[in-house]
Amino acid sequence: MNQRINRRQFLGATAVAGAGISLPWPVPAQPQKTGTGAADKPALLGGKPVRTRPPRAWPIFDEREEQALQAVVRSGKWFRGNGPHVARFEAAYAEATGARYCLATNSGTSALFTSLAAVGVAAGDEVIVAPYTFIASVNAILLHHALPIFVDTDPETLQLDARKIEAAITDRTTAILPVHLGGYPADLDTILAVAKPRRLPVIEDACQAHLGQWRQRCLGTWGDTGCFSFQASKNLNCGDGGAILTSNEEWADQCYAFHNQCRPRRGGGGETAPGSLRGGNFRMTEFQAAILLAQLTRLEEQMRIREQNAACLDRLLRDIPGIVPAKTYAGGTRNAYHLFMFRYQREHFANLPRKRFLEALKAEGVEARAGYGRLNRAAFLQRALASRSWQRLFPADTLAKWAERTECPANDRLAEEAAWFTQTTLLGTRADMEQIADALRKIQKHAAELARG
Repeated sequence: MNQRINRRQFLGATAVAGAGISLPWPVPAQPQKTGTGAADKPALLGGKPVRTRPPRAWPIFDEREEQALQAVVRSGKWFRGNGPHVARFEAAYAEATGARYCLATNSGTSALFTSLAAVGVAAGDEVIVAPYTFIASVNAILLHHALPIFVDTDPETLQLDARKIEAAITDRTTAILPVHLGGYPADLDTILAVAKPRRLPVIEDACQAHLGQWRQRCLGTWGDTGCFSFQASKNLNCGDGGAILTSNEEWADQCYAFHNQCRPRRGGGGETAPGSLRGGNFRMTEFQAAILLAQLTRLEEQMRIREQNAACLDRLLRDIPGIVPAKTYAGGTRNAYHLFMFRYQREHFANLPRKRFLEALKAEGVEARAGYGRLNRAAFLQRALASRSWQRLFPADTLAKWAERTECPANDRLAEEAAWFTQTTLLGTRADMEQIADALRKIQKHAAELARG
């Protein structure tokens, strides 16, 4: 069920204890400390759960979204070509991020696909990408019949290990696609230091990183383009949608043409944009943009709540052996916290399997999820490389060596250890963060019993 609130409720609800931040729901009773008896016994083994309140509802919306959608319906102008909302959102998001240009698209995947086309990625090329990411980062490359080249993960940050990019570059490398996973900034200093001398375009996958910052400047504005997703789970969402940021007019023109059937960014009619080779329809609708304009008014307030709660949770979890929160690089001056990521080291929990650990957490009323898998070894990718298209495009020795080139041992281990809390968890209260830590301590105390049970 969606969380429907009005503006007064959102801005004036009970404040987080000691933090001075307003929330759209009441602060629950203080967390129950684990002691003896039913309160101490894991809920999965018949004890009392630490939390009984249901998970956070998402999205948060009120009459602003309803009125905006009603206005679009009644206007009869549902297409960006004759309505004002898409252009208004593009201007608002460019201003919020400090970018010169913003192009709205119908999804984050479309934004990545369009950006890669704009910078010239084509069949037979190679694109460097992280192995620990959502599948869309790789699908956007495959759709161009290019070869994804995976660079191993930094286990401390869960981001692409930028120190290993240079060794992965060949004469087929056409672009670098770093991912700001979970809203945590990738190591942009190192990435750009490798890319710029070689004139390799950098496409930032900032799909989970709305308003995150590297050295006080928004993620998505450092590379040649930056791509965002507004899918339903995202910190800024309209069900599905995306955007491309750039400060390069040439890239802005190329992206617009590709996303709009080769039509130019200025002008129109039956013309095609100068230099455009191909295109499709990846346009955002007026309905999506209307929702985003309303959602954007809440984004900064929600960001501050997540930041405060993430800082609290980080301090609490670092005191629990075997729970290792992801670190942020020194240049990361603001984390978007789409996810709160951590590694679960089962040797500190009586070798309790991660699946059982997550089940025990859920029984305590705490929602956590396993992280991504070994994308570099995904079955769909193996099938693609064995297909006729890739066999024709790439020399046999290139494909034969691909698996060896893309071995990622650090990522292999991470795929077994990683877990996360989603951004809605971080919209809770300080008491919620303390309850999460209490649940983890309870599970650790009884890990051997849980492993047997």
